[in-house]
Amino acid sequence: EALGIMSKQDALAKAKELGGLDLILLNASSDPPVCKIVDYSKYRYAQEKKRKEKAKNSKATEVKEVKMSYKIGGHDYAVRLKAATKFIKQGNRVRATVTFRGREVQHDNLGLDLLKKLAMDLEDICNMEGKPRREGRNMSGILTPTSEVVKSINDAKRTKEREKKKMKEESLAKRELEQEAKTSAAKAAMDQEKTTIGGVLDGLDLEDEFDDDDDMDASLDELLGSTKVADDLFS
Repeated sequence: EALGIMSKQDALAKAKELGGLDLILLNASSDPPVCKIVDYSKYRYAQEKKRKEKAKNSKATEVKEVKMSYKIGGHDYAVRLKAATKFIKQGNRVRATVTFRGREVQHDNLGLDLLKKLAMDLEDICNMEGKPRREGRNMSGILTPTSEVVKSINDAKRTKEREKKKMKEESLAKRELEQEAKTSAAKAAMDQEKTTIGGVLDGLDLEDEFDDDDDMDASLDELLGSTKVADDLFS
């Protein structure tokens, strides 16, 4: 939301009013300078994320190079063709360069024909940017992946990211199930232990044991009789 032109003090006060946000200078050279009221930590995070994404994309679209002589043999040409195909299918641009030595430079037309042949052999996956240009003893042309190749690469990346995310979610769900199984097993073991102890206690007739003690006392009385000495002895 544009807040219009205001002084630095008013902008700082507005940032504070909006919840203690920060005032960020975006363009100091403009008249008036352009600022933005944001949460600075979130702003830095978003900028760092954009920087990494840009670096990732620039790395994926760097310019590769294949070099060859205008007198290149069939086998060597096939090697260069294979390399260029690999680079383009990876989403990279390719600089195809024909080198000349000494008086070979007078055969630059043969170098041009060779670059055109390479472009034709790769026409299903790339296009030549403009016309080949000669610089000193080199003649080169830039081959760029077609939109279909770029789309295929992007689709493959998205598919791979989805599969990676799915595998991560499945791994997390598996760990949660294993943890639940361990918890359930531990609880079942505790319940079993409680049941076993309860069964043992139920099997004991404690009242009969107390009755046996009473019977033993009665037998001693009968054996010793009820005398004052015996009573003093067992009292």
